Amino acid sequence: MASAFVIGLAVATGATAARYGIQAWSAFKARPATTAFRKFYKGGFQPQMTRREAALILGVRESSPADKVAQAYRKVMVANHPDAGGSHYLASKIGEAKDMMLRKSKNTGSAF
Repeated sequence: MASAFVIGLAVATGATAARYGIQAWSAFKARPATTAFRKFYKGGFQPQMTRREAALILGVRESSPADKVAQAYRKVMVANHPDAGGSHYLASKIGEAKDMMLRKSKNTGSAF
């Protein structure tokens, strides 16, 4: 009687472990593909912002349409907004990059 109980318990434990293993594998396969070594832009900001630097800040191409620029601006600004613990300096540079990409400014420079 006890051996049947132990065998049943072992089967139930094995089935539960297999279930969690399958769920973990499915979650692993469903994650977005990323590179192991992401390359970020190394270096500081230039004294006068260029379209290339603005595109690097927003993570878009220099020839991106206005809707892609606005979408990238929102995404970067959510991560770096001063009200959420971000830097005022970075927020101003992100705003300047958006203006540069949308051609709203004539390279006037940052407030900082």
